[in-house]
Amino acid sequence: QVQLVESGGGLAQAGGSLRLSCAASGGIFDGSVMGWFRQAPGMARRFVAAISRNGGSTLYADSVKGRFTVSRDNAKSTVFLQMNNLCPDDTALYFCTARRGIVLASTAGDYDSWGQGTQVTVSS
Repeated sequence: QVQLVESGGGLAQAGGSLRLSCAASGGIFDGSVMGWFRQAPGMARRFVAAISRNGGSTLYADSVKGRFTVSRDNAKSTVFLQMNNLCPDDTALYFCTARRGIVLASTAGDYDSWGQGTQVTVSS
């Protein structure tokens, strides 16, 4: 399995931006679909975005379309989540995840590896 470490979380004001990074090791990064999920306190883990192995295809949750952008750098085994126009509802623990195969899945159970998460807090 791929080992994943997220970074870049923090505190932002509404309307602001943050960029999350996820560094992968121990696996075949460019053979994995990468995803981002988030979990707010007391809530289920929810899909945010996914990106194909070569970065050519992406999938987003409706709640983040037009505001968030997922990208990857296979040479550096890193995936990114650029988050713009943040709002308090974006406050959550954000997880990076990976799965083998080619399908851009939006269900947590379809992913094989998970990071520990990075906290994003957006103040109004």
